[in-house]
Amino acid sequence: MKRITVLLAEDHMIVREGFRKMLELETDLEVVGEAKDGRQAVALIKKLRPDVVLMDIAMPLLNGLEATRQTLKAAPATKILILSAHSDDAYVKSATDSGAMGFLLKQTSSHEVCRAIREIHKGKMFFTPSVSLRLNRLTPPSLDRTGRRKKKAAHLTSREMEVLQLIAEGEPNKQIASELGIGIKTVEKHREHLMQKLDIHDTAGLTRYAIGAGIIESSVQLTIV
Repeated sequence: MKRITVLLAEDHMIVREGFRKMLELETDLEVVGEAKDGRQAVALIKKLRPDVVLMDIAMPLLNGLEATRQTLKAAPATKILILSAHSDDAYVKSATDSGAMGFLLKQTSSHEVCRAIREIHKGKMFFTPSVSLRLNRLTPPSLDRTGRRKKKAAHLTSREMEVLQLIAEGEPNKQIASELGIGIKTVEKHREHLMQKLDIHDTAGLTRYAIGAGIIESSVQLTIV
């Protein structure tokens, strides 16, 4: 029997080790790679072409949502199962909008994780039960996490999403330029485009947008107070 190949994308080593040990107990599942950030995940997926990826949302350098989008362009046959510590509607909708086939909370039982992998490998959607019950409420117009009606989503390029994440994580333009291998003026231009597209005119606003859209997790708020 051909085993389902799985790649783990999670920035916490202890969590990756836990998932690996859990999956190694299953005779039909095989962990073929591990990534500690979104960029590494995309690179490994292109190289290894796993059947399924367990993709954390909040990872450094490139978040799991944008990594999912880039993965599905490069390896459309790979199925993505999003992992998150939060089940807010914004996170779930962002995950499905990015092309993920499922959404699991990190406290999900090992039985449910394995079941989810098998189900999405078959081409079926799979959600944590508590999330599944709320899916019917995720139809537009929806509300943001403060209870206000959301604006129509702006289309951001992959590069703009990368810049937005780094801005929201508190990185200065010089550091963003270094990490992305682009010039500072290019970063400034991306920042300007983001503010224009999102109709947001300060860094704090961009950070709040990134949190609300699930691009970074809410714990990052502690760094901007």
